[in-house]
Amino acid sequence: MHTTALAVFCFFFLFVTVAGFMAARWRRPDAGMHSLEEWGLAGRSFGTWITWFLVGGDLYTAYTVIAVPAALYGAGAMGFFALPYVIIAYPYMMVVMPRLWRVCQRNGYVTLADFVRGRYGNRWLAVAIAVTGILALMPYIALQLVGMRVVFSAMGLHGETPLVIAFLVLAAYTYSSGLRAPAVIAIVKDVMLYIMVAAAIILLPIKLGGYAHIFAVANQQLSLHTPPGSIFLRPQQFLGYSTLAIGSAIALMLYPHTATAILSAKDGNVIRRNAALLPAYSFLLGLVALLGFIALAAGVATKDTSAAVPLLFLKMFPEWFAGFCLAAIAVGALVPAAIMSIAAANLFTRNLLGEFRRTRLSDRGESTTAKIVSLAVKFGALAFVLKLPTPYAIEMQLLGGIWIAQLFPSVVIGAFTRWMNPWALLCGWAAGMFWGTQMAASLGLKSSVYPLHLFGGTYAMYAAVPALLLNLLISTSLTLLLRSLKVGEGSDATAREDYA
Repeated sequence: MHTTALAVFCFFFLFVTVAGFMAARWRRPDAGMHSLEEWGLAGRSFGTWITWFLVGGDLYTAYTVIAVPAALYGAGAMGFFALPYVIIAYPYMMVVMPRLWRVCQRNGYVTLADFVRGRYGNRWLAVAIAVTGILALMPYIALQLVGMRVVFSAMGLHGETPLVIAFLVLAAYTYSSGLRAPAVIAIVKDVMLYIMVAAAIILLPIKLGGYAHIFAVANQQLSLHTPPGSIFLRPQQFLGYSTLAIGSAIALMLYPHTATAILSAKDGNVIRRNAALLPAYSFLLGLVALLGFIALAAGVATKDTSAAVPLLFLKMFPEWFAGFCLAAIAVGALVPAAIMSIAAANLFTRNLLGEFRRTRLSDRGESTTAKIVSLAVKFGALAFVLKLPTPYAIEMQLLGGIWIAQLFPSVVIGAFTRWMNPWALLCGWAAGMFWGTQMAASLGLKSSVYPLHLFGGTYAMYAAVPALLLNLLISTSLTLLLRSLKVGEGSDATAREDYA
């Protein structure tokens, strides 16, 4: 038991908990949070800096801080794919997301499934988008809890009680404060995270003899792994690396929690500024990734690669500062977990329950239902972590990116043209989902890089990319057929000026 580290950890966790409950009163309108737009999107009121902290806290999760270095610690250079993928994501965000924000704001849409419903007038396509989002979020929320459990275990807190307590705290202030709670906590989390990374990348290399020594030792240690790793990419890894970056970037902006954070901005210019400012987090991510090599050079030995960073801090830092760093990681789990549960609740309330009710819920009824569903989502994620082995949760999350990428034709292409037929899009989505899932399942859910056999050659690539290409091929072909027959065009509830 690391008593000093635990005491420091508890202090910062308590501070964040108080901030989460106080957020209920922050920028709250006189009418309170009695609508889904107020509770789930904070009234679309966030400016540039709050959005920057919120989106950053949403995309760079506790599991990112743990998993990216763990990938470098266990496999070497392949883990660096996370860096080019976020670099690709922000120009994509600059082009697509302000346009989607404008349409959603003008029509009162709270989710991307709302947008698809309005754009194509097809209930079943909107339901497919909502179901995909909720399916992809469940293991993602569970992984935030897995990240917290790794931190607790490193400090000597074994068993499930600490995780359950942390979950109950998260559930309570998310219920009362909605999206305002993670927005406030994200500011605290980012300050702590930057202090942690600055100390780690400056002090640890000094202690270990510099980066040249760290890279040399890391490369030597990786060569002893099974299978052997390296700090350099091998030629046979090039295609897998690049498609992981491209496919992950496509999926990143389509995740429901990303859309929720972006739709909370007060105008499109806020999103454009953030697309320009958020690459600061990419720089931070590159520094965080190096902690995997630093852990190898420091002699951290563990079979659980996810524990490499917490064990590194406890080994190399004074215990009080290690507690601060572990608190930063745990707080980094609270922000995305809260946003993800809110996003799932929004999808269920608006696009599943709302689609099949004969009478529309009132504003208060929508927000109350969403609050209850957000609790149920957290209970589901907690059960996922407690009842199933941790590797299963990690492997299931591999499917998340594959599934979410299949929303690209309906959402991103739909933001620029109404040419696609909604029934064709639904068939393309089904084909992409089926083939992507089949590819991941054939690998035993242990990898998402699938060896595709084409034209006498083998091409190892991220399964989301070929699945999306099949989706696009079927969507386009069926659209041509259905347009020629003038069948199932649907109706567009949005107006041309919404996209200006």
